[in-house]
Amino acid sequence: MDLSILFDIGIFLIFIGIILLFVGMIREASKSSNRDQKTQVGGVIFIGPIPIVFGSSKGIAKWMLIVAVILFILMVIFYIL
Repeated sequence: MDLSILFDIGIFLIFIGIILLFVGMIREASKSSNRDQKTQVGGVIFIGPIPIVFGSSKGIAKWMLIVAVILFILMVIFYIL
């Protein structure tokens, strides 16, 4: 596979990610009229093949664990290919 195609796909994915961030910020700003809403945050950090999952609640941590498993499986698949 040509490396320029992979480069173009990577740039495209970064561009889509930035667009999704802006859409999410605009969507949250429009819903911010209800001040009683509690925000939940979470994330996944990969150090090598080991995922570190964190979240502000058990529910969001569970979703981040599911995301970590999916990302790990995708990494293994792409490594094999």
